[in-house]
Amino acid sequence: MKQIIQSFKTGETILENVPAPVVRKGHLLIKTTRSLVSLGTERMLVEFGKANMLQKARQQPDKVKQVLNKMKTEGIKPTINAVFNKLGQPLPLGYCNAGVVVAVGEGVDGYSIGDRVASNGQHAEYVCIAKNLVAHIPDNVSDDAATFTVIGSIGLQGIRLCNPTLGETIVVVGLGLIGLITAELLIANGCRVVGIDPDSNKVDIAKAKGILAINPSEGNDPVKFVSQLTDGVGADGVIITASAKTDQIIADAANMSRKRGRVILVGVIGLNISRTDFYEKELTFQVSCSYGPGRYDDQYEKSGIDYPLPFVRWTEQRNFRTILEMISTGKLDVESLITQQVGIDEFDKIYNDIGNRNSIASILKYPEQSDASQTVTVNSGSFSAGKGGIGIIGAGNYTGMTMLPALKSCNAPMYSIASASGVTGTALAKKYNIGKSTSDYKSIIADPTIDLVMITTRHNEHARMVTECLQAGKHVFVEKPLAIDKSGLDMILAAYDGSKTLTVGFNRRFSPHARQIKKLVGDAPVNVIATMNAGNIPPHIWVHDMKVGGGRIIGEACHYMDLISYITGSKIVAVCMNAMGVNPDSNTDNASILLQYENGSTGVINYFANGSKEYAKERVEVFSQERTMIIDNFQVTTGYGTKNFSKLKTSIDKGHAAQFKLLVERVINGGAAIIPFEEILNTTLASFAAIESLTKREWVSVN
Repeated sequence: MKQIIQSFKTGETILENVPAPVVRKGHLLIKTTRSLVSLGTERMLVEFGKANMLQKARQQPDKVKQVLNKMKTEGIKPTINAVFNKLGQPLPLGYCNAGVVVAVGEGVDGYSIGDRVASNGQHAEYVCIAKNLVAHIPDNVSDDAATFTVIGSIGLQGIRLCNPTLGETIVVVGLGLIGLITAELLIANGCRVVGIDPDSNKVDIAKAKGILAINPSEGNDPVKFVSQLTDGVGADGVIITASAKTDQIIADAANMSRKRGRVILVGVIGLNISRTDFYEKELTFQVSCSYGPGRYDDQYEKSGIDYPLPFVRWTEQRNFRTILEMISTGKLDVESLITQQVGIDEFDKIYNDIGNRNSIASILKYPEQSDASQTVTVNSGSFSAGKGGIGIIGAGNYTGMTMLPALKSCNAPMYSIASASGVTGTALAKKYNIGKSTSDYKSIIADPTIDLVMITTRHNEHARMVTECLQAGKHVFVEKPLAIDKSGLDMILAAYDGSKTLTVGFNRRFSPHARQIKKLVGDAPVNVIATMNAGNIPPHIWVHDMKVGGGRIIGEACHYMDLISYITGSKIVAVCMNAMGVNPDSNTDNASILLQYENGSTGVINYFANGSKEYAKERVEVFSQERTMIIDNFQVTTGYGTKNFSKLKTSIDKGHAAQFKLLVERVINGGAAIIPFEEILNTTLASFAAIESLTKREWVSVN
């Protein structure tokens, strides 16, 4: 299928051929008929992409600080690689979509194939959208008009925060698409509306809709105008939908407001606020978040868990339905705002002229017949079975920044890559000369030319996908963890018979620093203290969800369980974990884990998320036979009391390259697994035992 994407690195906007998405649980698969180009938002993205590196840095000073901190802890080269990789990731454009349902996912009620719907889908021939971000289109509303649903909801949410009442005077600053819709909705709400914009064309459009519109560039002082209009009282509310870098807009908004007035920011402006302006009038200032309650909440948007109506009256989806109802009843006229319509193949007519301020709304039209293939050929080549062909499931940051560069360096035969959207997988396929891109991961498992399947998806999908691969007779590599619960592990054990290798991405044991220490300690019992300055991850991110990410102990601290097991040459027999700030489900990312080993060795893992990002992320200390060895951030290993060894220095090397090189060689040439399965199993059970220990407040045996 065809989809419009944007490059942050070059600023180029292209029509890409990508796999059509597969319908997922809780989602609807929609064939697009129309989509609306959000000229304001998309113009900002295009202009940001076209800016040089210095200009990009000036626009995002907070990101610059993050980059500088990363350089301090991880070095210049890895940081630069990470920055360019991030900029090189394609960005799908668009969020105002109308189309027809062609497939209904499991767990979705109230929709049928053939229903006309509006959604926040992208500019693509097919989109897969979660059920809470979709709304039925009334029969008397055209597809053209329905594309305004989402962008109209942005203005509507600003109105809801302003909470206007009948007869109030509300000022709308910025009469672009969102501003014009906002103003018209306010009129329908019984308000007297003043519109302000420096574009005379937009002012004229507003006047035609009954809005008291003025153009400050023509000598109109907006503050004085509002003061005179309200007999010196001031506006009851100001909704800012403008996009400008100046601080004058927020100052004017305060000065034209009445005492205890409300100022709502929907757009993007300078925010150097004068305390005096707001203090003397006791003004309320609030920033509106996109389409409404539910936005950026994975439980609502991705898991389909709705907010109870009696407690949250207006959610994203309810705002969508309201806009469609307003269009249906004729209280909101959006079709008069359409200034341009082009076919998807002529998208450049819009994007090459996206800076044209005279345009209000541009519509993309889609053909009745579209390619729904879920696999596309990106690079031609001859692929044959039994040659170690690799298929990759997952196209996230780890895949793009770590795994694929390592596989490329060892000339691994990469045949296919799967991603849910098809966009990121296609981009990585182009960059790393991978044969095919697909949105259907099962096609990789069924492909006879693929011998090794590498899984880098979210943690809750690992156990199921590993099981499917083993049942299909594939070698499997899965980025940690192997499973996030006992039921998932049992499923894997039922499928694993040892005929194919199963490897988990415990890469640190392959680092030259870990290998050096292992060489020095030999088989003697040791004491190991491993500290991971893991860094804070906001609580709403999926890794903290015990049902999705498994929590950071199961999902990440398992790395150190494996590393210590490798250094000790023994298996964990008991675990005890203590933690700070424990959630009811025993989820934590600030914990100390004690490990007992069969051979008498002991391990301590300090996994902390509350440390400074300026401090090194990882430190391992090993004590044995009056010797001490310290790994500092996998850059420097120092030996104290060690004969014929004092120090090893490298760039940061956590063993990824060595791990993947050895794995590919074993799959092609045969040989034992690079990590014995019984050690992988022991580490997985130990991670489960750590959570159990925290719950029971006691040592837990690892069986």
